Amino acid sequence: MRHLTNIHACACFFTFVLWNNIQPTMENEFIANYSSSLLTNVPKNIPVRTRVLDLSHNRISGLSVSDFIYLSDLQVLNLSHNLITELNFSVFIFNEDLGYLDLSHNNILKVYCQTLSYLRHLDLSFNKFIALPICQEFGNMLHLEYLGLSATMIRRSDFRYIMHLELHTVFLTLEDFSLYEPQSLTALHTRSLHIIFAATQNFNFFLLYDGMRTSENLKIVNLRYNLSYKDFPSPSFTLLKKIKTTALMLDTVDVQWTIILQIFLLIWYSPVEQLTARNLTFRGPLREVTEYDFLPSLSSLEHLISMGGSMKVLTLEHVHNKVYYFNQEILYRQFSEMNIASLTIYDACMPHMLCPNRTSPFQYLNFSHNALTDELFQNCGTLTDLKLLILQRNKFESLLKVSSMTSHMKSLKYLDMSNNLLRHDVADTLCPWAESLTELDLSSNQLTDAVFGCLPVNIKKLDLQNNQITSVPTGVAELPSLSELNLAANRLADLPGCGGFASLELLNVEMNLILTPSADFFQSCPRVRELQAGQNPFKCSCELQDFIRVERQSARRLFGWPMAYTCEYPDNLRGTQLKDFHLSELACNTTLLLVTALLLTLVLVAVVAFLCLYLDVPWYVRMTWQWTQTKRRAWHNNPEEQESVLQFHAFVSYSERDSLWVKNELIPNLEKGEGYVQLCQHERNFIPGKSIVENIIMCIEKSYKSIFVLSPNFVQSEWCHYELYFAHHKLFSENSNSLILVLLEPIPPYVIPARYHKLKALMAKRTYLEWPKERSKRPLFWANLRAAISIKLPKAFEANEEQSDVASRSIV
Repeated sequence: MRHLTNIHACACFFTFVLWNNIQPTMENEFIANYSSSLLTNVPKNIPVRTRVLDLSHNRISGLSVSDFIYLSDLQVLNLSHNLITELNFSVFIFNEDLGYLDLSHNNILKVYCQTLSYLRHLDLSFNKFIALPICQEFGNMLHLEYLGLSATMIRRSDFRYIMHLELHTVFLTLEDFSLYEPQSLTALHTRSLHIIFAATQNFNFFLLYDGMRTSENLKIVNLRYNLSYKDFPSPSFTLLKKIKTTALMLDTVDVQWTIILQIFLLIWYSPVEQLTARNLTFRGPLREVTEYDFLPSLSSLEHLISMGGSMKVLTLEHVHNKVYYFNQEILYRQFSEMNIASLTIYDACMPHMLCPNRTSPFQYLNFSHNALTDELFQNCGTLTDLKLLILQRNKFESLLKVSSMTSHMKSLKYLDMSNNLLRHDVADTLCPWAESLTELDLSSNQLTDAVFGCLPVNIKKLDLQNNQITSVPTGVAELPSLSELNLAANRLADLPGCGGFASLELLNVEMNLILTPSADFFQSCPRVRELQAGQNPFKCSCELQDFIRVERQSARRLFGWPMAYTCEYPDNLRGTQLKDFHLSELACNTTLLLVTALLLTLVLVAVVAFLCLYLDVPWYVRMTWQWTQTKRRAWHNNPEEQESVLQFHAFVSYSERDSLWVKNELIPNLEKGEGYVQLCQHERNFIPGKSIVENIIMCIEKSYKSIFVLSPNFVQSEWCHYELYFAHHKLFSENSNSLILVLLEPIPPYVIPARYHKLKALMAKRTYLEWPKERSKRPLFWANLRAAISIKLPKAFEANEEQSDVASRSIV
């Protein structure tokens, strides 16, 4: 459908063409934007190579040659919305490449002309001219395509200098318009004419008529007439043959009903093929409107319909009815019987439309944003040529009745029922859609999963976005021709299958509730070439990892990837793009994870077992258990003994093979002479009846020190190992310094078994006494040893020990 081109669209298009011809390598080098900078004069620092200069929305009041003389490459100049009062075209005489000049919205009263033969776009609209500022020099602007003018009066002679120019668009702003000489506009040769009247003035009918005689495309803004309709001149139908306009737009129309009818009749029988009326308000008297009000010059409604005209497209937008006692059926009948191909009635609060009485030529109907209900076109069999029907933003409620409405529309291909109140809760109900229907828009309704049981069987494009669909039932709908399905903004929890949609190529499931889309979607839907699944609350987990992997293998079939695909859960990953979300194969493969865990467990068990055997851990555990059990039994049997004091200066631990040295050297030298030392020896101090371990523990605990006679024989003795372990345990449990090491013979490191790691540690960290081979050094050895174990035992115990020694000697 063609529409009139307005001033801003033309200006933008022309500027775009010029800018494309510039093709700058650096944008700032060719474009200078000084708009809205509060300038009072043209800046002096404009780059010399500037080709596009914007000085609009400033306070510039005057121009001079020096302002632009150095801008030899200037092609586009915008000086609109300033305070310029006089214009001398000689200012631009040195700008030979200037093709676009906008001086609209200023205060220009006077123009000094100069031929600018290179100018293609000149806009002087919205200024303070009284007469049209068309100079004789304008006739030499042979490249001029767009001309914007303003004036308060138009005379026949105003256009005499440009009668020979073939213009594309003429734009006239007629504020405070006072005079129009009929047939003045007919002197123009232009394809498009755009006229704007003042919003508070009555428009001139002859100017409308002459405009229709002047250009193919005509747009008129602000058609108001507040006088009596009796004063409005009636059009002469004898002049219809002189009209050139084929596309007419009337914007902001506010006139009486009778005048609307007269204008409509003129247009109806004219060559006008496309009529668009926007912001249409019609008024009327306080009486009932009859069919004779529609036909002031014809005898009957049938005569009007039978004569017909050239009209093919009629568009009425934003219609406001202020006619009282209005019989709407007359108007609806007039519309329904129109012999046109396209009819649009948008935002007219229209509650109903009648079915044509005869086969209608309508191919396009748009009744959007009205108050139509389910009763529209029910049992209507005369719309057999209708191909496109748009009924969005109405009050339809039953999808079943909508399907019944289309059942007789044999040619219908496209139906838009979006933004209604449609519901369909009845399952297993046959919906008699038109078999020709291939595109259906049911978006923004109240439809649920049951809608898939009431769809056209031959549908190819289906829009169900913004409904209440939770899933696509399997086995309900077989739509073999469906290629595009839009399910965005619903309540889907997963991607739908393609069981009933064998030809599906495009699927939109954006803005649903999909946490983890199925990874096998593309396998079940092999013909899908594009999936739009962004803006869902994705849960980044192992299951989603499979879907991401499929995307990487699907040759970019995900629309909006990766920006529209982000994690919503868990919270620590919210906002992360799916392309940046990675989990290891081990974390997501349960079998591999179990096998890996089992292998690690076996390795760990093997390592622990080896270390236990290597470090003789079982032996230490056994010794600890025995020590614990011995302490427990001792506590239960003789709790008072736990408070006993020390009885011996030292407990002597040695190998049986070193017993001769102990008996012949150690005991005699420590227990005789000055500084008497009481030693605990297993041969004489172990209590019969108790276990060896109990005796060892008891002797160590009742001794102040523990002397270990170290030699290669010592490390080979199991009992020596026990004694060293328990003494070492006492060392840590009582935080005492009770160990004395006597190295009887050197011990090579390789001789010490692995489980004797405590002995190795003690020999490495603690000072030990080495038995000297030279006799001269032995007194010092004994002195040091006595000093290490010197302690005064309790007197009572010492007295008992002396008596015990005497008794033992007497027995001996």
